[in-house]
Parts: sequence; C-alpha cells; structure tokens
Amino acid sequence: MKHRAYKYRFYPTFKQKELLLQTFGCIRVVYNKSLHVRQEAYINDNIKIGYHETSSLLTEWKQLEEYKWLNDVSSIPLQQSLRHVQKAFTNFFAGRAKYPNFKKKSSFQSAEFTKSAFRWDGKNLFLAKTKDPLNIRWSRYFSGDPSTVTISKDSANRYFVSILVKEEIPYLDKSENSIGIDVGLKSLVTLSTGETIKGINSFRTNETKLAKLQRKLSSKRIGSNNRDKARLKVARLHAKIADTRRDFNHKLSTRLIRENQTIAVETLSVKNMMKNSKLSKAIADASWGQLLGFLKYKAEWYGRELIEIDRWFPSSKRCSSCGYTLDNLPLSVRSWTCPECRTLHDRDVNAACNILAVGQAVSAFGENVSLVSCDISNSP
Repeated sequence: MKHRAYKYRFYPTFKQKELLLQTFGCIRVVYNKSLHVRQEAYINDNIKIGYHETSSLLTEWKQLEEYKWLNDVSSIPLQQSLRHVQKAFTNFFAGRAKYPNFKKKSSFQSAEFTKSAFRWDGKNLFLAKTKDPLNIRWSRYFSGDPSTVTISKDSANRYFVSILVKEEIPYLDKSENSIGIDVGLKSLVTLSTGETIKGINSFRTNETKLAKLQRKLSSKRIGSNNRDKARLKVARLHAKIADTRRDFNHKLSTRLIRENQTIAVETLSVKNMMKNSKLSKAIADASWGQLLGFLKYKAEWYGRELIEIDRWFPSSKRCSSCGYTLDNLPLSVRSWTCPECRTLHDRDVNAACNILAVGQAVSAFGENVSLVSCDISNSP
C-alpha cells in the first residue's frame, strides 16, 4: 500500500470562495505570527519554541478580541499551518531547505484539511463549514478513503484540490528492455538506443509574449485594479508554461517506465549548473530535475529499477566500444572518433550507452562497484 495524491481543478461557489479566501488569510496570519514568535524567542532569550508551544499560543490568540475572526474558519487548517512551520524549521536545520520565509497574500495559498475537517460520501467532497460539495472536474477516479485534502489557489487564481489516499499500486509486467538516458539542451533526452527526444521549450515558445505582458505590468500603477489585471495575465501565462512542461515530462517519464525494466540516469546538480549565466535559462526551461523526479517515484510505484550514476563519471569522453577515455572534450564537439578503435561516436548517444553499461554493472554487482575501473565494454 502506498500513499498517492490525486489533484483536480475545481470551481468554488461564491460562498465557498469567500470562506476559502478567509481560511487562506487566517492560515497566513497564524503561520507568520508563529514564525515571528519563534524568531523573537530565539533571538532575544535564546529559547527554542516548538509546535506544542505555538499550539497553546494559538488558543490564546483566538480568545483575543483583535483575533476573534480566527474562530470563523475550521481550526484544522490553522493547526496544520503550525505543523508546517515546525517542518520548515526541521528541514532547515537538517540542511534540506532554506530558512523559512513569511507568507505573502500574493503568493501561492493552500489549506490542509485532515479527516475530521471534510466529508467524502464516495461521490462528493464536503469541507468543514460548507453545505455544498465542491464542484470538482473529475479527470480520473480513485479507490479508498481520503486521509488528507489540500485546497490550493495559485497566482493565476485557479483552485485545486489534492486528495491523498492509500491504495495498492500494482507493478507493471516485467520488461526485457534496459535503457540509458543522457539529458541535454539540444535534445532533452538521448537514449542508448540512439533515439533523441527534443524538449518542448515551453518558456522559449512564450518568451516574447511573456516579455510584452511584463512590460505592460511594470507600467501600471502599484495598487491599481489595472495592475491586478495585468499581473493576472502574466500569472496565467506562467501557469500555462509550467503546465505544458509538466504534462510533457509526465508523458515522457510514463513512456520510459512502461517500456523499460531498468533505467540508468546520470545524477545532476542542477542548482550548481544554474550558476552558468549563459545556460541557466535553457537549463531551467529543460526542467531536468522534474523529469528525473517523475522517473524516480514512478519506478518505485511500478516495480522498475532506476539507477543513478555518479555525476563525475566521464560518460561523454569515454568510448562505449573499447573504454578509451579522452583527456578533454569541449561542449562544442558533438561527435568524435576514438583514437584506439576508430569508432565514430555521437557525443550524446555515446554518453547514454556508457550510462547504460555502468547502470547494468551496478545492477549486477551492487552499488560498491568502481565506476572508474570497471570494464564497461564487457558489462552485462
């Protein structure tokens, strides 16, 4: 049994939208106040405040006249926001995330409802303090009872509901195919079979239109209704770019997972690669991290083997036929001939073949196999 989230778009009624906006505002206030209290306690008194202390403070805040409106919404999302603050600090101290920031009204908004704050009758979803079910566009159905429901509103003013369920995900039938994947900019993905798959470059496609909308936005007076309208147009185009990219990566990752039993990929430090000012825009548009993330969780779900190769392995410079390694191979060189065996290599296809060979060696002999000394030309 695995936890799986199903995300749908929904269209709230006027009363539902009013309640949700009020809930988002209350969550934002509680989150920011608890973050401020924790910061002040540590800076002034060197005291660390945790979830339980802020939960007690929330009870006190609700009793104050200036914060009595916190009682108008469900208490569950407010408690969950305190847990999110705790998790943000935990991730920060563990080195997994940056220091938590205060929430803004104009940024992404969300509210998490646990089982006691919603009702699911098998067909309709009702939130606490609402009478009508959510008008959800059911793109697919799920089995099992939801354990958590998360309502979100993005910067384009679209409402989404994410329903978390625990269900059995059957493994796919075993495949005899194995594949090595080399990601790049000219071609998003190059496979060890020689197939190249170009990216959709959704940002590049809409870059001119986006720049025009952003110029119009910058000319509007801050705080005016026209500025809000212009901001919404920019946000909707950004949402279109992100949705197009995500849809492409989902379809590509699903195809690779269905067709291959073993998938070998190269680990990438996208964060460091983004420091290259000349390539950062293209790297962001390629969205390698998203694609590899989709491959990782889908491989776990469907019983596939995903092997990540060390990023320092010279996959492009090493001959996939005899194992000879070049001393240097500039990025501008797209094909080269091996000095030893005289094989002509396409740079990306050769890298994908090497990644596959090392992945097969790791699969056969374990993770402790030496990537430098192993003879990839004779690997299984």
